[in-house]
Amino acid sequence: MRINVLDNVEVNLQNGHKYALCDIKKGENIIKYGNPIGHAVCDIKKGEHVHTHNMKTNLSGNLEYTYCPKNEPIERVHTDKTFMGYVRGNGEVGIRNEVWIINTVGCVNKTAEKLASLTGAYSFPHPFGCSQLCGDHKTTQLVLRGLCMNPNAAGVLVLGLGCENNNIAEFKKVLGDYDEKRIRFLNCQDCGDEIAEGTKIIKELQAYADTFKREPVPVSKLKIGLKCGGSDGFSGISANPLVGRFSDKMISFGGACVLTEVPEMFGAEHFLMERCKSKAVFDDTVKLINNFKDYFTSHGQVVYENPSPGNKEGGITTLEEKSTGCIQKGGKGEVTAVLDYGDRVTENGLSLLNGPGNDIVAITNLTAAGVHMILFTTGRGTPLGAPVPTVKISTNKVLADRKKGWIDYDSSPVLEGADRDDDFFDFVISVASGKETKNEVNGYKEISIFKDGVVL
Repeated sequence: MRINVLDNVEVNLQNGHKYALCDIKKGENIIKYGNPIGHAVCDIKKGEHVHTHNMKTNLSGNLEYTYCPKNEPIERVHTDKTFMGYVRGNGEVGIRNEVWIINTVGCVNKTAEKLASLTGAYSFPHPFGCSQLCGDHKTTQLVLRGLCMNPNAAGVLVLGLGCENNNIAEFKKVLGDYDEKRIRFLNCQDCGDEIAEGTKIIKELQAYADTFKREPVPVSKLKIGLKCGGSDGFSGISANPLVGRFSDKMISFGGACVLTEVPEMFGAEHFLMERCKSKAVFDDTVKLINNFKDYFTSHGQVVYENPSPGNKEGGITTLEEKSTGCIQKGGKGEVTAVLDYGDRVTENGLSLLNGPGNDIVAITNLTAAGVHMILFTTGRGTPLGAPVPTVKISTNKVLADRKKGWIDYDSSPVLEGADRDDDFFDFVISVASGKETKNEVNGYKEISIFKDGVVL
């Protein structure tokens, strides 16, 4: 398959790998998706396999960018489409009606897990909340705050130890205004039997959750996270474009979509920059990209060594190739906002969210940003799940058939020209209305918080 008329490689639909459409001289660019994805390190003959043995990245350090907008605002479309959601007291909407235990510090992980096992609530262990310095401490607080505020949780028990840096009193300062019926607190050092007291509070929160019932809600209320993991050579042809068209449709209905994984924008960032709705958003996007490159180089790392062994086995050679396929999840509409790590989604449209590509960190980041579910494309497969429903979308049929216990939706018919757009949209709405994803069925819900500094 030749993806773009400008391409000098085609994709083998059997294995996802690239093959030269013509002779390519040493030093010439390899073109895929109409975009340079690296250069030839030797002469490549027509029909020859193009991969790590004969091509390299073009990426280096920071670049200078000029705002040249080519944005295409997505026209707002009136629709009577709804989903069955839970309308909260503050007007926000959830697609699940759960009780979550959010612990302020890793010291009470096992206490939280025990409370969850006794009550049916959900706990999300993490190792942080104490002995963190500089920005890491604030980062932990912001992510935990975002988890507390996610509307899929009808009730939240904030579980602390008592002596930690991120003690409940300090955490409340970051949390800000909150609904006292929805969020409760317990310091384990302050009571004789934290299990009995925690169980009592959770039962009260569950009773409060029971006061909410599903009701029709406009699809414009949905906030959707966009993520890929374990990509392959099919990702940018099947699953990611399918998700991109969904994103455009959702935004046309007034909804919000969030694209993260900043390192997986490197080499394709110019496509996002030319779609920024304003110079201010463009400037924020430039800062987003260059700051993350600076993060790499400050640790003595190059900015381009991103494709994993699984990516390479699946046919992806360079970061530019991975990125150009990755950003397709964001569709073609304009970029309306840039969010920092720990920020919450406040605008409709497509937002870019600062954060790494690491799967478990990224899905936690999206959950803390306030998304209701995550559309997670994959060519290799993963059982991973966020606290919110995590829809696994296979890029190829082999994966969909082999890992039926992981995969929610098979996008491979797109490779053969099938139109799956309406079917996929309906599937996502069914998940929003209560259909369980495989990560929910399996009980796979977890978090991980980004760390970049010193731990005492």
